[in-house]
Order: sequence, then C-alpha cells, then structure tokens
Amino acid sequence: MNCHRRIVNINNQSFYIHLGLRYYFLDTIISMVEKVSINLKNKTALSILFLVMFFVMVGFGIIIPVLPFYAENLGASPAELGWLMAIYSLMQLLFAPMWGRISDRIGRKPVILTGIFGLAISFFLMAISTKLWMLFAARIIGGFLSAANMPTVMAYVADITSEEDRGKGMGIIGAAVGLGFILGPAIGGIFSERSLSFPFFIAGLSSFLTFLFVLFLLKESLPREQLVQGRREKVSVLKQMSDANGILYFLQFFISMSLAGLEATFAYYVSRKIGLGTVELGYIFMIMGLAGAIVQGGLVGVLTKKFGEPFVIQIGIIISAIGFGLILLINDFLTATIFLSIFGIGNGVIRPSVSSLLTKTSPYGYGSATGLLSSMDSLGRIIGPPLGGWLFSYAIGLPFISGILISIIAYILFKFYQIAQYRKMSSETSRMR
Repeated sequence: MNCHRRIVNINNQSFYIHLGLRYYFLDTIISMVEKVSINLKNKTALSILFLVMFFVMVGFGIIIPVLPFYAENLGASPAELGWLMAIYSLMQLLFAPMWGRISDRIGRKPVILTGIFGLAISFFLMAISTKLWMLFAARIIGGFLSAANMPTVMAYVADITSEEDRGKGMGIIGAAVGLGFILGPAIGGIFSERSLSFPFFIAGLSSFLTFLFVLFLLKESLPREQLVQGRREKVSVLKQMSDANGILYFLQFFISMSLAGLEATFAYYVSRKIGLGTVELGYIFMIMGLAGAIVQGGLVGVLTKKFGEPFVIQIGIIISAIGFGLILLINDFLTATIFLSIFGIGNGVIRPSVSSLLTKTSPYGYGSATGLLSSMDSLGRIIGPPLGGWLFSYAIGLPFISGILISIIAYILFKFYQIAQYRKMSSETSRMR
C-alpha cells in the first residue's frame, strides 16, 4: 500500500529549488525563441510550438516515475513491466511514418491535434485502469495516436523556417522536449504522494489543455495548393531509405540506441562505482538536461547557420564519443555531472541538425522525412535498453565502451552520406552540361 512512497524522497525546499531553476531556464529558452523568430516566416508559430512540445513532454514525463509502481499494483511482473514500457515505443516505430505522410496530405494542425488528444485520452484511461490489460490498452492507444506529435511538429517547423534558420527552429523544439521531460517527473513524483493514479489525471488534464491551446492559437502551416499536391504523392518507406538520406535515418538509429543504452545503465554504473543514490542522480540528470536544452535552444542555430548541419552533426558525434569515454573515468559526483553533461551536449545537437538536414535534402514531404526519422529514433530506444543491460551484466563499463564504438560507426556512416551526396551532385552537374 505504501509502495508509492519509494517514488520520491525529497523535501519541499529542494523541490522548489528544482522548480525555480527549471523555470529560470524555461524563461531563458523562451527569450531565445523570441530572438530567433525575427527571421522566421511566421513570427508567433515557433513560440507556440515550443510551448506545445514543452507541455506535451511535461505530461509524458509526469507518469514516468509512477508507471512502474502503478503497474506493479495491478499485478505486473518485471517482464510485463518491460513490455508495458516497450509497447509505447513500438507503436511510435510503426506509426510515426504514417502520421508524417498524413500531415503532408491533410495539414499539420489536424494531425497535431489528433496526437495530443490521443495522449490525453490514454492518460485518463490509465488513471481509471483496474486491470493490467486496461493499462496495456491505454499504452497502445497512446503510442499509436501520440506518434503523430514529434514528426508533425518538426515538419511544421520546416514549413515556417527558411533553410538558413531551419537548424535554429529544430534546436528550439529539441530544447522544449528536454525541458518538459526534466520538469514532468518531478511533478509526477510530488503528486504521487496523494495516490498513484492522481499523476495520470494531472497528465491527462495537461494534455487536454494543450489540445485547446493548439486548437485556438495554432494556424495551419501548409497552403491549400500544397495540400492538394501532397494528396497526389505516395511515398513508401523503402523508397525513402533507398537514396543517400537513408544513411541519415540509420545514423539517427545508432545515436538513439547509444543514448537509450546509457540511460538504462548509468544509474547502476555510478551506484556501483562511486555509491551515488537517487537524489544525486536526479541532480545529475537535471543538470545534463538543462545544459542540453540551452545548447539546443541557442548554440545549434548559431553553429548550423555559420558552419552548416554536416559540421554540427560531426562535432556532436565526436563530443558524444568523448563523453562516453569520460564516463569511464568518473570518480565522484562532480566528475559524474560534468562528464555526463559533456555527453548530453554532444548528443543533444545531433537530432535537430539531422532533422534540419533531412528536410533540406529530402525530395519528399517534410512530414514523410520527419516521420521516418522518428520511427528510427524509436527503434533505437527499443533496442538500446536491453542491449545496454546485457552488456552491463558482463562488465559495468561495457555499455559506455560500446557507446564509443557506436559513435565511431555513426561518424563513418555520415562520411558515407557525404560521399553519396557529393556523387549525386556531381552526377546532376554532368547532366546539366
């Protein structure tokens, strides 16, 4: 009956310090959004999208610390809990490309509304679940419908930004996701002290209010003539994967897999190596998330504008590999915080830069490109945790050594992408002559 007391063990003072820090950085990112918006085709839409993704991820994050204990109360075994967590990512893997293509045909706004409404419904269904199968059904519904959110929002950003500002826009959305995911678990932990089901009601209410926010404030980004053209085009996943951009999808898969493996094993690693507990880990992940969000919200745009997405992607991969290596040298709380933050900064700049580059180079609709990218991201998140756990069972440092190797593979893949793009451009130039 008292298992929910294990979820949080912080006093009110430390919680409000956390909250104050997070809202300080939220204000910082919003001011960045306003500065960037000067050069955008739509000066208000990006700010709205930032808030939408922030609150979507707050709602999603609220249930993270509660769901394992809630499922346990409904009779879930450890294996069933694993499937409960994986089924959501599986739905994202299967249906994100579909929602991206649909957004190219009917518009971004109705698809975003569908995704957020589906998320709200799934949270409310989880809150009233009395059987384990009901919880599974709610997760499947939520995964299927909310798979629409990320690819469609990214496609919307591509619609309203020039190629010069594309990286800025993608980075700011990444910052919103990171900040929301930092704040959500803290809120969920606090509200779980009332009951295990209460955070699900809070998450559902947050998502429903976000739905109304989009309904009344967000305008459609695609003109009518472009929607008509999108309905005529039918693009298969295999066709998208067959050109040079297919390499970028696999690169994102490897980056996501290495990140998911780290997330699944880092807590065990620092607990065994230097004896850190849950409170210290909370601070470490909060600092890493804030550092990544600031870099995504500000630095990504500056770097992509000055040096281009290829440069930022390669730098991100190199910094991620260095971060993995430094984690092996952790010896106290300070080094754990610094080294994980270095990894987080490197990893954080890759996804928005890849999204930006894809929307610039893909011959298909933005929604199709970002949908497939989200699908490959989900595939990495499905495979990464069990792979990381399996490696950890052999040696506690092995997941991070594999992270270095995966980063090297990702870097080589990107070099192959550059070669393929160069050959494509050379071929097109020869034809013009």
